[in-house]
Amino acid sequence: MAAQPTPFKTPELTPQERLFTLLGTLLGLLLAALDQTIVATAGPAIQRDLSIEPSLYVWITTAYLVTSTVFVPIYGKLSDLYGRKPVLIAAISIFLLGSLLCGLAQSAVQLILFRALQGLGSAGLFTTAFAIIADIFPPAVRGRYTGLFGAVFGLSSVVGPLVGGFLTDNISWHWVFFVNLPVGAVALAFIVLRMPLLRLSERRPVIDYLGAAWLLVFTVPLLLALSLGKTQLSPGETGYLWGSWQILGMFALALAGLAGFLLTERRVKEPILPLSLFANRTFAVGNAASFVLGAGFLAAIVFLPLFMVIVVGLSATSSGLTVTPLTFGIVFGNVISGQLVSRIGRYKPLMLAGIVLLATAFTIMGFTLTPDSSQAEVTLKMILMGLGLGPAIPLYTLAIQNAVPPQMTGVASSSALFFRSMGSTIGVAVLGSIFANTFSAELTPRVQAATADLPPALRAQFQFSGNAAGGEGGAQLSFDAEKVKAQIARRFEEQERALRAALEAGDPQAVQKLLADPSTPEELRRALEAGNAGAEVRAAVLAGATRGLEQARQSALATVDRVEAALKQALTTAIRQVYQIGIVIVLLGLAVTLFIPELPLRRSNAPAPAAAD
Repeated sequence: MAAQPTPFKTPELTPQERLFTLLGTLLGLLLAALDQTIVATAGPAIQRDLSIEPSLYVWITTAYLVTSTVFVPIYGKLSDLYGRKPVLIAAISIFLLGSLLCGLAQSAVQLILFRALQGLGSAGLFTTAFAIIADIFPPAVRGRYTGLFGAVFGLSSVVGPLVGGFLTDNISWHWVFFVNLPVGAVALAFIVLRMPLLRLSERRPVIDYLGAAWLLVFTVPLLLALSLGKTQLSPGETGYLWGSWQILGMFALALAGLAGFLLTERRVKEPILPLSLFANRTFAVGNAASFVLGAGFLAAIVFLPLFMVIVVGLSATSSGLTVTPLTFGIVFGNVISGQLVSRIGRYKPLMLAGIVLLATAFTIMGFTLTPDSSQAEVTLKMILMGLGLGPAIPLYTLAIQNAVPPQMTGVASSSALFFRSMGSTIGVAVLGSIFANTFSAELTPRVQAATADLPPALRAQFQFSGNAAGGEGGAQLSFDAEKVKAQIARRFEEQERALRAALEAGDPQAVQKLLADPSTPEELRRALEAGNAGAEVRAAVLAGATRGLEQARQSALATVDRVEAALKQALTTAIRQVYQIGIVIVLLGLAVTLFIPELPLRRSNAPAPAAAD
């Protein structure tokens, strides 16, 4: 049964109410945005303190992402039915409760469960924030204020890692969660005391419990399968191979949930996602474009910290700040596109211009990145990419909101966010597998060639661990060139000491150790076995052995440099491959966007134009 239009009333807000509502909303959004960047910085300290096994570490992030995505449509519908204020208060309260419990967590399991609770609150913060902006500003002027949202994310990407690092180093990791409490308290004060109800629908609320249940059955297994599916598994890594019964079973369960959700939404009185909205061309095509571009969005971001740390050579401690130029580009593109759309009253030309710019940036990244790329060069490319990504965030949401009745603003806002998030999750899963396969295929033969001349004992030191496409905030690789060089230096120093102890001092233990070592040269072995050899003979043997050790040491150190170059080349090739595939994704987004109708932007929150098709 199609959703019926509901009676609605346009909220009349005083300038003071509008200001405080905006401030409370932005603080709530800042709360969620900061949490993501702060917690990522504290991850290693949390892992050490709680002795979290590598197999559980990824769930600290996965639990949060799953709940924050799954509940987006539910919050959107609830805010349409009950009003933005009570739903936003509930979302902030849940988020703060989750933050408090995360800070008090004493085990990995507790932290994972409480992170899921945090994600449940986060979903409401993001969804309701976009809906509130739509309530208090009509589409014709809304673009002027959406840039504030971009500014919040830009601020969080810079401040978050710094605050997270400071709190973790100087107080404890617990405070990366406790710091949310005062910020949330201020946001709640603005909302409770100054914000109006913002309920447009006057119909008695009817909750679609069955639809919500089917939505969970669909999205939870799907997101878990996409998060845990791996092309190959390293020892101790969390996940399953794509063809395993666990992954296939989760996909099958998700398919059953989708079928149940669609059947339910056709029949209930107040569906969570009214299927009739997909008859609206702007709604349907806009969400399809958001889904496609969402896949390209994270592809542009998730592998860049790897490149900046491993290839360019930035400090790993500042890896959270490596994509700051990209973020600033996004914020600037967001603000400029919002101002332009409010001035010219058209959104489609700006959408197309942004996608063309993004495709250009992906092409440059995909064909010009090299192991010798400098920080300044990559920074300029990131800024260009950010300028292309910036308009994609607010304009599609604006177009979708503009095309539906105001009483469905929550559903419209949540649908755009939900489809973009699902696209990002699928895009990262697919592109992450491609990245991992390309990286492994490139790295293995290069490292084998670089270490071919080394003895087996030394060759074992040039092994890589960790999944090249997993981990919080990007891939983690265990190879550290300087650390390996230090280990090699210590190994040769120990061998030289053993030589001197055996040949100069005649230490029996040192002699037996060298005789038992299969790598001991034959000339040295004969000198050691001839225990009564003269001092001159032993000195000559020692000098020759020392020269041999020094040559071997220099050869091993040169091998480290060759292996590091092989790693950089393999990583660069894999990342370029991701961007080259990203070009196809962006061009597909361009093709879909061409079919979005250009509707006049409403100058009041009156019903959408009838000619939505």
